[in-house]
Amino acid sequence: MAGKKILTTLKLNLKGGEASPAPPLGPALGQHGVAIMDFVKEYNEKTAGMKGQIVPALITIYEDRSYDFEIKKAPVTEMIKKAAKIEKGSGTTPRDIVGTLTKSGVEKIAKEKMDDFNTKDLEAAKRIVEGTARSMGVKIGE
Repeated sequence: MAGKKILTTLKLNLKGGEASPAPPLGPALGQHGVAIMDFVKEYNEKTAGMKGQIVPALITIYEDRSYDFEIKKAPVTEMIKKAAKIEKGSGTTPRDIVGTLTKSGVEKIAKEKMDDFNTKDLEAAKRIVEGTARSMGVKIGE
């Protein structure tokens, strides 16, 4: 896409295979003149196998109102909730512990998200996941 001038980039967390023109997607794309339904159709086709999961999309909008988008892996918080089998994090961390995550679970999440982290060191990635888990009220166990 050399030659096209980038107007803006957006990062939206949308449900896989279930995107709709309703907020937050519609207004975010509409203000830049992007054809919303075209994006919704493309996104839902690409993420059809990830129905129900939160799937971030990095959308690059060009000055001619065309766009490209890249699908990222689920947020670390979603992976932790799934691994710890909890609905949501604690609202009163550190008083209330809502779940437990094993060291092997932390390592699995760190390896899976490694591409999206700003590090290539597995130990640093594990610390990122552990910190996120602690802030959600999830205890790291053996």
